[in-house]
Amino acid sequence: MKISIIIPAKNEKLGLSKLLPKLRTVKGVFEIVVVNDGSTDCTEQICLDNGVTVVSHPYSKGNGAAIKSGARAAKGEVFLFMDADGQHQVEDVQRLIKEYKKDQFDMIVGARGGKSQASVARLFGNGLYNRIASYMTGHKIEDLTSGLRIVNARKFKQFLYLLPNGFSYPTTCTMAFFRAGYSVKYMSIFTPKREGKSHINILKDGSRFFLIIFKIGTLYSPLKLFFPTSLVFFLMGFVYYLYTYFTDGRFTNMGALLFSVSVLIFLLGLVSEQITTLMYQETENNE
Repeated sequence: MKISIIIPAKNEKLGLSKLLPKLRTVKGVFEIVVVNDGSTDCTEQICLDNGVTVVSHPYSKGNGAAIKSGARAAKGEVFLFMDADGQHQVEDVQRLIKEYKKDQFDMIVGARGGKSQASVARLFGNGLYNRIASYMTGHKIEDLTSGLRIVNARKFKQFLYLLPNGFSYPTTCTMAFFRAGYSVKYMSIFTPKREGKSHINILKDGSRFFLIIFKIGTLYSPLKLFFPTSLVFFLMGFVYYLYTYFTDGRFTNMGALLFSVSVLIFLLGLVSEQITTLMYQETENNE
């Protein structure tokens, strides 16, 4: 089993200088690929000094773009993704590799506990993301945004076209694996305070996470989004009809509009569900 460790990095000289020497001692690792995402510090030189493979972007393209570049360059049968900021511990990397070698799961994700979150706001946000994504996929998701995960390379590459270039790649990857019917497991990890400054903007990237969740939910389980929306408009129309019936004794145009919108949304959901089924069957046939 050839294991490739893929690390996206942007100005992470502090974290990499401590992390890479430790990673090189991990048994069973075939290669370490660091994607230098347009760093302006000595990130690339530190990688070269430690004898790891470096893929450099001429400018910063985003965390997701770095992950895609690393996946295309890596030669292993198994990918292990981790961050370069010093939060992911080598001991946890070894635990994930050991568990993956039991050959029971297609992806194992390191799930952070409450003590590992950087702030109360991020703890609340991640909890909300986890609940929404769990509803969309029909599976309990313990940590939707964790960057530490080990995954079957062939199956991961099926979803490269879905991965955004920003910070939402773990979200897309997790939901896609669940909806594709692949086996996913979570292992508890602890992440200390990161080295250097975070590149995540809570407001901007937080809104993007929500968009990604609904995008993947619509792509793999459209009715879970369309049906509740249709039901809301139907109930609004029904309540409005009762109100106008008992007050004016008539059925208004607004009531008819609300009922019509609910039916149209439901039908769109059915069509989307059929398109999704056909698309997924084509993906399976092309494997």
